[in-house]
Amino acid sequence: MAPQAKLIFAFSLLLGTTITISSNHWIMAWAGLEINTLAILPLISKSHHPRAIEAATKYFLTQAAASALVLFSSMTNAWHTGQWDITQLTHPTSCLILTSAIAMKLGLAPFHFWFPEVLQGSPLITGLLLSTAMKFPPITLLFMTAPSLDQTLLVCMAILSTALGGWMGLNQTQIRKILAFSSISHLGWMVIVISYNPKLTLLNFYLYALMTATVFLALNSIKTLKLSTLMTTWTKTPALSAMLLLALLSLAGLPPLTGFLPKWLIIQELTKQDMAAAAIMISLLSLLSLFFYLRLAYCATITLPPHTTNHMKQWRTNSPTSTIVAVLAITSTALLPISPIIPTIT
Repeated sequence: MAPQAKLIFAFSLLLGTTITISSNHWIMAWAGLEINTLAILPLISKSHHPRAIEAATKYFLTQAAASALVLFSSMTNAWHTGQWDITQLTHPTSCLILTSAIAMKLGLAPFHFWFPEVLQGSPLITGLLLSTAMKFPPITLLFMTAPSLDQTLLVCMAILSTALGGWMGLNQTQIRKILAFSSISHLGWMVIVISYNPKLTLLNFYLYALMTATVFLALNSIKTLKLSTLMTTWTKTPALSAMLLLALLSLAGLPPLTGFLPKWLIIQELTKQDMAAAAIMISLLSLLSLFFYLRLAYCATITLPPHTTNHMKQWRTNSPTSTIVAVLAITSTALLPISPIIPTIT
C-alpha cells in the first residue's frame, strides 16, 4: 500500500474519531462512525487474501447494521421528544436500540461473534487499531448516554461478555483470536461500571489500550501469529519475550502489574454500590481468561528446550526493537504505584 494512501486512511480515522467524540448531535456522531468504518476497511483487506476480504466484508456488514440502529434510535428519540442532543436520550425504546447498536459496534456479548473472525483476518497493526482506536468512539457515546440506559441490562451484558470472552478463548491456538476474546472479556469490565462511575470505564479503556498495544507491537516485532511459533521466539529476542511475559500477565490483571489497577478500582466501586455479588461473579469469570494469558506467557518464555513443537527455532537477527515498544512495555507493567492519585483525579 502506498504511503500516501496510508496517510489518507490514518487522517480519516483521526477525523472520524474526532468528529464522533466532540459532537453533540446524533447525525454528526453517526457521520464520524461512518468515516471510521470506511477508513479501516482498506487496511483490513490490503493483503488481498480471501480471509482478509471475508473479514472486511463481515466488518462492513456489522458496522453498517450498527450505524443504522444508531440512526434509528436517534430518530425515534427525536420523534418522541424533539431532541437530537446525544445527552438527551430519554425514550425507553431508543435507549434499548442504542444499547444494542453500541454493543454491536464494540463487539460486546451477545453481539460479539464478528469480532474474532475480523481480527483473525487482519494484519497485526490493523488488529491493534480494531481493538483500541476503533472502540474509542462507541465507548464515548456509551459514556455520554450511560445515565439514560438500563443499568441491569448493561450489567448482564458485561457479565456475559466476561464469561464468553474467557470461555471461548480457552481452546484457541491463533494469537489474534485469543486477543479478540481478551478484548471481549475486558469490555465486560468496562461496561459493568459505566453507569456508576464512567471515569473508571475510561481509565480501564486507556490502560487496556496501553497493554494491548504493547502485546500487538511485540508480536509484530517477532512476527508471530500462532502458539506453535511463539514457543520458538525466545531464541530470537529473549529480552522482548521476557517483556511480553510481563505484558501478558499485566493484561491478565495480576498484581503488582498495571492491569490490576482498573480491576481493583472497579471491584471497589461495585462493592460501594452494593453489588458485591456482581463483583464476585465477574472476578471469578475473569479467571477463565487468566488461563489463556498464562498459556501465552508459558509459550512465550517458559518453554525452554526440549519441547514438542515441530517448528524450527528462529534465527537471531539484528533488527532493533522499536523504542515505542520499550516505553509501552514499561508503562504497561509499572503504573500500579499511581493508584493513590486516581481518586483525586476522578
